[in-house]
Amino acid sequence: MDGTVLVADDDRTIRTVLTQALTRAGCRVHATSSLVTLLRWVEEGKGDLVISDVVMPDGNGIEALPKIAAERPGLPVIVISAQNTIMTAIQAAEAEAFDYLPKPFDLPDLMKRAARALDQKRRRAPVAEPAHPRAPADDLPLVGRTPAMQALYRLVARVMNADLPVLITGESGTGKSLIARAIHDFSDRRTLPFVTAQAADLHGMEGPSALLARARGGTLVFDEIGDFDDETQGRIVRMLDALPANAPRIIATSQEDLARKTEAGQFRKDLFYRLSGVTLTVPPLRERVEDIPLLASHFLARDARDGLGAKTLRPDATDLVRQYPWPGNVRQLENTLRRLAVTAPEAEIGRAEVEAALGAQPAPRPQTGAATDEQLSAAIGRHLQRYFDLHGGALPPPGLYDRILREMELPLIEIALDATGGNQARCADLLGINRNTLRKKITDLDIRVTRRRKLM
Repeated sequence: MDGTVLVADDDRTIRTVLTQALTRAGCRVHATSSLVTLLRWVEEGKGDLVISDVVMPDGNGIEALPKIAAERPGLPVIVISAQNTIMTAIQAAEAEAFDYLPKPFDLPDLMKRAARALDQKRRRAPVAEPAHPRAPADDLPLVGRTPAMQALYRLVARVMNADLPVLITGESGTGKSLIARAIHDFSDRRTLPFVTAQAADLHGMEGPSALLARARGGTLVFDEIGDFDDETQGRIVRMLDALPANAPRIIATSQEDLARKTEAGQFRKDLFYRLSGVTLTVPPLRERVEDIPLLASHFLARDARDGLGAKTLRPDATDLVRQYPWPGNVRQLENTLRRLAVTAPEAEIGRAEVEAALGAQPAPRPQTGAATDEQLSAAIGRHLQRYFDLHGGALPPPGLYDRILREMELPLIEIALDATGGNQARCADLLGINRNTLRKKITDLDIRVTRRRKLM
């Protein structure tokens, strides 16, 4: 690795660690705790790469990105931030950051991204400041540092201004409607209407045209479209086929597996193809347990701002909240914590209060469509058959073998790494492969490795 790297972070430990790591890799490093100093270095022509925190004592790293781009077009900037929210990822993408990493970050992963940034120029031209300021998104419970949520944030940032329909899938309460709203609010259509359509809105001769008139080129969302009957689905197909030049962005949400419903003949194939330009899958809360304390803190802080009193969870209460399966996902967690903010007698919420609140919850129901006793080979066979069926009478594109193996390898290695705390030696032993082979697969699949002992 060769080049000069400008590091800006108000945390002395992070500055020291990054300076040592980059210097060992062959780079020259200038490190500062001041955004003003960073901008002066940029103006002086110093640096081939910038690594900057977001919240600095004298400014905001993301807000400085347009200034850096205007002064030094093509200078790559990697943003690191402890603000693990979708807004941070979207703002970084909008401001043309080369990359974005949440804190705590994995140092080898950051070094790999820094090397990539030094080896290539940014492909996109710098952008100006957004024409319309962003509304504060502190109340948006799209919070998470787990790999699944960070990957979702990045995908949202990439598709928010693409002229493609978006299908958002996930269980009830995961936040599908919030993702749809975020795509609209952070896109170039944000000043236009955001319209959520129900099946009844499409009835009658004037239903579809009236709906398009309401949306006026903004965003039109079909909420839980898997519940729409066949006649309504047909109306949507005809409407989408006759969209005017100033058509709204089309988004659909569904807690059901539409591909499976299509395969079973319960959902129109032509509509499925029209809606699934980009598919975003929101993971259930039980699959991102590490995000639960973050979400709990977020909700309790918001409740305090709403005048319900400043409350925190004691460690034993946090442990119980992490262990609960949350069948109602983020919405259930949000409502439970709001109830606790009102009813808990002390500023610190203990395990007993959480147990009482959860005891009043409905018994968890098994998730629909989850075949708990299904063999892995049967599940793979079912998905492959569906994949072939969705191509109709045609064959899938060539290279199917490698694509399928890659699809299977990626989650297997990610889950194994998570289970072993990011320890690659233990992970390689668990998988029964050579450690060098594992490292190559991590690089080839672009897997982010995060050790349990993380750099804050």
